Amino acid sequence: MRVFVTGGNGFIGSVVVRKLLEQGYQVRCLLRKKSDFTRIKGLPYERATGDVRDKNTIQDSMFGCDAVVHLAGLSNWKDINSPLMEEVVVKGSRHVIDTACFLGNLRTVFVSSVAAINGTKTAEIQNENSPCTLNLKKFTYSRAKIAAEQQCLKAYSKGLPVVIVNPGEVYGPNDTGLVTAGNLVDFAKSSPVLTCQGGTSVVHVDDVADGIIAAMKQGQPGERYILGGDNLTVRDLAKLTLELLKQKQKRILQVPNWTLQSAGALASSLSLPFPINPAVIPYATRYWMMDNSKAARELGIRFRNARQTLEPTLEWLKSEHHI
Repeated sequence: MRVFVTGGNGFIGSVVVRKLLEQGYQVRCLLRKKSDFTRIKGLPYERATGDVRDKNTIQDSMFGCDAVVHLAGLSNWKDINSPLMEEVVVKGSRHVIDTACFLGNLRTVFVSSVAAINGTKTAEIQNENSPCTLNLKKFTYSRAKIAAEQQCLKAYSKGLPVVIVNPGEVYGPNDTGLVTAGNLVDFAKSSPVLTCQGGTSVVHVDDVADGIIAAMKQGQPGERYILGGDNLTVRDLAKLTLELLKQKQKRILQVPNWTLQSAGALASSLSLPFPINPAVIPYATRYWMMDNSKAARELGIRFRNARQTLEPTLEWLKSEHHI
């Protein structure tokens, strides 16, 4: 069985590719000409050169495959409010989904995000059926992922066996872009450590990859599956990080959300330097806490706890001299 993978060189995608190969699948990765494929270097995958924004190259590249795992997207916070969000996440996903339909309704997994489910102002556990209460004009990443999910469901209604998975905040070794591991670096290097009022579902990259492959094998078409581990507040995440780094003596100060939001908005409007990207603030000051019981029950995934997730991440950060 040959699996077509977009985003196979990424943080999550590279683990998916490695696990698929270990399980005996043939893997064809869609990679741009200038893609960094360091994470999958030496692995026996087929390389197809193309871009999800180019429907013609997708069709040529996907031909002859039996299943699709669509991971390609944007992971850099600098792009979150750029036109690339629409071009890559929405239009790119449409191209992949349409091609999977055209080539015979291939079994498809769309890798979305818990950001497409809901983020709340207070700590409330969400599940796959929770209504989204976000103002999507302000949450462009959530809006894009929701739009892509809607395309999946439309294709499902026409016969595409597509499954949606929604990973939480993913940690693990080889996060070379410090997409999430950057949080841990900030905790390690700051004194005192400043946190906001928010929370997240922390999950190990290997567990997410296992969930994606299980969804391809046995997920129910037309359904969502949350791939998330322990739910932690930002303060608890900082506290656990400091404990694991033996830095428990450092103070943790919680900044009121309104202070952070006001300061970030001012810095953004005046183009002033700010310790974090202001685009991150609306997401950081929400609670993205999730119920993973459906994935555990139907996909058979056992999610490791927060300590087991952060320990190898921090060891990798040390080995790479980030902390």
